[in-house]
Amino acid sequence: MAKRNSVLEIEDLSVSYGPVRALTHINLEVNEGEIVALIGANGAGKSTLLEAVLGINDINSGTIRFLGKDITKRPTDWIVASGICLVPEGRGILSLMTVLENLQLGAYHLKANFGERLTRVYDRFGVLRERSKQMAGTLSGGEQQMLSIAAGLMSAPKLMMFDEPSLGLAPVLVAEVFKIIVNLNREGYTILLAEQNARKALGIAHRGYVFETGNVVLSGSAQQLAGDPRVREAFLGGSMK
Repeated sequence: MAKRNSVLEIEDLSVSYGPVRALTHINLEVNEGEIVALIGANGAGKSTLLEAVLGINDINSGTIRFLGKDITKRPTDWIVASGICLVPEGRGILSLMTVLENLQLGAYHLKANFGERLTRVYDRFGVLRERSKQMAGTLSGGEQQMLSIAAGLMSAPKLMMFDEPSLGLAPVLVAEVFKIIVNLNREGYTILLAEQNARKALGIAHRGYVFETGNVVLSGSAQQLAGDPRVREAFLGGSMK
């Protein structure tokens, strides 16, 4: 089988918050059409890595390439316009703006064909069409997560990054959100998923990386990681059943 084209390449990446080293010499790759999971405890460095890719965090050393181009230390708005979106932890919506205004904001860097993209998003998330004039802060938690995903889709991304999409959701809504991620991937979206719920993440991912105190301590196929005794003990309660 031919190797897929690389969408994101991270080489020897280190990030610090003042004197605290948050990421240490991270090497990571996401190929076209993959779901790649980042798993690890809270504070392990998963969110820091996503923010570094988006240009939010200061990078001490290392290189980030997107579609073969060096985007290290590029401004965040330039990176977003190049085709990377982040669906952030805690929904990331603007609660005092309407559903439609949040979607318009998602398309800020790409105004061409706005109507077509809005129609596709509304076709996918019918509840957002029904509530387009409603204040986003009055939506349920699940609806807010759908709006956050929809706003990301409005930018026509080539790479979608999800930061803890299951956080704070009831189990039935977690299942729905992961179903949405799988369907997006089947439609051709490449996805980098940071998630504490290792069972759910490895259940849908192709490959994964295990983070611990700012380091990648394990990597491999999702199946390999799910079967690794260290991963099972730390994240899966000893069993994937």
